[in-house]
Amino acid sequence: WYWQKEKREPYVKFMEANYPPGFSYEDFGPLFTAEFFDPNQWADILKASGAKYVVLTSKHHEGFTLWGSKYSWNWNAVDVGPKRDLVAELAASVRNRTDLHFGLYHSLFEWFNPLFLEDATNVFKTSKFPTSKSLPELYEIVTRYQPEIIWSDGDGNAPDTYWNSTSFLAWLYNDSPVRDMVVTNDRWGVGSICTHGGFYTCSDRYNPGHLLPHKWENCMTIDKRSWGYRRNAQLDDYLAIEDLVKQLVETVSCGGNLLMNIGPTHDGRITVVFEERLRQMGAWLKVNGEAIYGTKPWRAQNDTVTPAVWYTFTPKEDKVNAVFLSWPVSGTLELGEPQAKLGETQVKLMGYKELLKWVALGEKGMVIALPQLTPQQLPCQWGWTLRLTAV
Repeated sequence: WYWQKEKREPYVKFMEANYPPGFSYEDFGPLFTAEFFDPNQWADILKASGAKYVVLTSKHHEGFTLWGSKYSWNWNAVDVGPKRDLVAELAASVRNRTDLHFGLYHSLFEWFNPLFLEDATNVFKTSKFPTSKSLPELYEIVTRYQPEIIWSDGDGNAPDTYWNSTSFLAWLYNDSPVRDMVVTNDRWGVGSICTHGGFYTCSDRYNPGHLLPHKWENCMTIDKRSWGYRRNAQLDDYLAIEDLVKQLVETVSCGGNLLMNIGPTHDGRITVVFEERLRQMGAWLKVNGEAIYGTKPWRAQNDTVTPAVWYTFTPKEDKVNAVFLSWPVSGTLELGEPQAKLGETQVKLMGYKELLKWVALGEKGMVIALPQLTPQQLPCQWGWTLRLTAV
């Protein structure tokens, strides 16, 4: 897009300096080799991350499908490049080795598809592209791979009527093989984002910072500058695990899910920096998962007295979780929101056995004495959870 459409100078120059004259985007097809792609290894990393669902980009805005689509002749991973059905392989591994729900991202439009460009020129009064390409692909991936999430994207500034989204969704929820479990997002044509959908995404890297009345998802990237893999990325371009835990806790306390993006390499690897972040997140969730999974927003999302404290609520056990992101130097943590009851309220640090001592501050608020632990004795790093009973 930057090179061919916007013709941004650094991209044009890079291509001229590093590729043969007349090299086209299509020439990258055979260079996408995936020789190191091991779906079992991917599934194991995904499981170790503590994630509950995974969404694979089955086709992005340039139209190359990661499955052997009948509607993307000679521009798919089975005919060109890897010569493998990457969607089928990952779906099988995720389903055989994990309990993650398997989802697929699919771009409605394609930047340079002549049929789409023709429809756009006709102000979407014609619908050659959705009829012959986009919709058939959607029916194909649902029937063939039975994804439990359809993550639609790229409306190409066209209305849902052009994409025939309502008809497809009616089929998906009533007659498709996944009708009883499928979940969809909100990107089905101009005007549908943040308005219609099983969950709202609203925008990339969306974090409202307050409660929304509808389930939503913060879809963001570990590489601050890209959704794909960048060979020239610097360490500073990647969010640290502290940043990711903060994003997770803020998102969940406001009723959202976190969809954390990594970009694999052309040879099929999840690079070690991405793997490390995923495994770190999993390690944190092993200790603090009860403050995240199966929770609902509490009456307060964050604390009024101490910054960087976020709340979630576990309805099953009637417990309030307070996640604090920095360990206080004083050894005590003051919370302005919980109303404690003498003789009833209990405070526990997740990953630590004994109950903690606390005192109430009048009508509202409490001071909690944290255990004196060496860094080695801490139950985890990057953030800690207090479980409050009877507040």
